[in-house]
Amino acid sequence: MKSQSSSWQIPLFLTLVALLAVIGLSSYVIINPGEAGVLSILGKAKDGVLLEGVHFKPPLVSKVDIYDVTVQKFEVPAQSSTKDLQQLSASFAINFRLDPIQVVTIRRTQGTLQNIVAKIIAPQTQESFKIAAARRTVEEAITKRNELKQDFDEALGERLQKYGIIVLDTSVVDLAFSTEFSKAVEEKQIAEQRAQRAVYVAREAEQEAEATINRAKGQAEAQRLLRETLTSELLQKQAIEKWDGKFPQVLGGNGAVPFLNLDTGKVTAPTIKP
Repeated sequence: MKSQSSSWQIPLFLTLVALLAVIGLSSYVIINPGEAGVLSILGKAKDGVLLEGVHFKPPLVSKVDIYDVTVQKFEVPAQSSTKDLQQLSASFAINFRLDPIQVVTIRRTQGTLQNIVAKIIAPQTQESFKIAAARRTVEEAITKRNELKQDFDEALGERLQKYGIIVLDTSVVDLAFSTEFSKAVEEKQIAEQRAQRAVYVAREAEQEAEATINRAKGQAEAQRLLRETLTSELLQKQAIEKWDGKFPQVLGGNGAVPFLNLDTGKVTAPTIKP
């Protein structure tokens, strides 16, 4: 009789031990640093966020959803029209984190992190980019890219804050334009290069013309100065310096003695009248 009672007592005891172990393990939860938990009892989220540490909860009928409240990063695409109706596409890297105090509201309204990105962050990124792009032309979006990002950051931060999402930083991964605008920019650059080349050629021709005029003026001035310095006295002096002091060996037929012409530097014979 005793053997029969002990045969079912042992399994019952083991079952009770296992049940108590399950109840004990399910009666508390550990929240690690960088996490926040939301307690739900019978599917209903309870008020009060569970921060890091050990927390007790009703066993078997409760569940704790744990959210990562450290920095998250997602890349989100966006498209918009600029002030001059040009199509502009961009890709933003969004660095954000969930506000631990508001994870209960996030649990009730959005659920998982995937839903937060798909239903909140992506649409609000699109709307914020539209606000920033509509304030400037496509050329201003290129030349004033920092201002575009600043407007985008302000709009996105305000929109996500009310959902319990804190935007820490954003970066423009890519900024693309329509094919028509890219072609227009290329043609404009080619035209500007041609215009700059034409200006360079014109300036070079102008400088060459000025150099030619200056050379001509210099030559004319040199000739004028030369004419002013070549006086008759100087010519006579130069002729005397060139004469070797010898008279011609052959005299004229009339027996006259030749003389030196100081004007020309040549030895000539005088003309004797009969």
